[in-house]
Amino acid sequence: MTIPTRADDPDGADFRAMSGVRNAVYEEISGHTDHSMSAESLLPHYRDDPYEKRMTWLVLDDDEPVGRIGVDLPIERESTLAFVLIELRRAAWGRGIGGAALEMIERVAREHGRQTLQTWVEHPEAPGGRLHPPTGFGSVPAEGHAARFLARRGFALEQVERCSALDLRGSWDRVRTLRDDALEAAVGYRVVSWTLPTPSEFTAGYAWMKSRMVTDAPSAALEYDDEVWDAARVATHDERYLEAGQTMLVTAAQHIATGELCAFNELVIAADRSEATHQEDTLVLSRHRGHRLGMLVKCEGLLAWRAIAPDSPRVLTYNAEENRPMLDINEAIGFAPIAYEGAWKKVLR
Repeated sequence: MTIPTRADDPDGADFRAMSGVRNAVYEEISGHTDHSMSAESLLPHYRDDPYEKRMTWLVLDDDEPVGRIGVDLPIERESTLAFVLIELRRAAWGRGIGGAALEMIERVAREHGRQTLQTWVEHPEAPGGRLHPPTGFGSVPAEGHAARFLARRGFALEQVERCSALDLRGSWDRVRTLRDDALEAAVGYRVVSWTLPTPSEFTAGYAWMKSRMVTDAPSAALEYDDEVWDAARVATHDERYLEAGQTMLVTAAQHIATGELCAFNELVIAADRSEATHQEDTLVLSRHRGHRLGMLVKCEGLLAWRAIAPDSPRVLTYNAEENRPMLDINEAIGFAPIAYEGAWKKVLR
């Protein structure tokens, strides 16, 4: 696909079609529209990126968009990874399109020296047996469409992630109480926060925490390259969200004695602030755990979010099923599971 300069440009028709079919696929799978994004909001996330090569194909049945295919290649030194997706409308299932797409993906991966394919797929509930990852936490329906497709083509289920939602229209008393309790436990720390762009005094600390997401968060047998984050990479990250018209609030814990940022939480919403909120990265650096900093940054962020997006109905977040410390925090706040996603991996011969 050609990535246009603007979504409404004459050469942006395919991109607009890809955005529409993306949203339609997600709605068919999840039953809601909280994952939908306009073409204008999606476009900045497809710009040329010095840290990742992103390739996207639109699947057409005659002139009707029925799916999309994606291959993301990290540009870390000597990377062997490819993050892939095959997303088709239900009406296009069972016609060999997915198999043909995977053959193309594998060919492209090999051409770029990549041998490990990884993908994340939401698995709606289905009758029959269950597939369990080696972590021993969570499961997905073995007879679901996506599970059958991936398992038959050499992918292994490595991890299950829980999608949880918090209703933002109820009482906030519980969040305030949990925040107050966490403040008492977080002796020697204070809370700082900002909306993008990241202030210069926090850039280095934020960059370091972002780089630790691939090392400190539970990842089972999934593979990630070590990522180097610096001021330039933070600026690229911020620019994407700002150009998309999105608002991101970063709430962080700072160690008072050293000034080090040691925990953070991100909340994001589209230009339309009546849409669902998405909680993106959350992390407590390993050497600062045990002070209830995860609870602190999550609750402080949610309380501040009321003023930013008072009409947003709920927050969605994802966590590995084995990440019990973070799930404990979410459950205490009031998050409830609404879906499960499988993380799948295939190593090419």
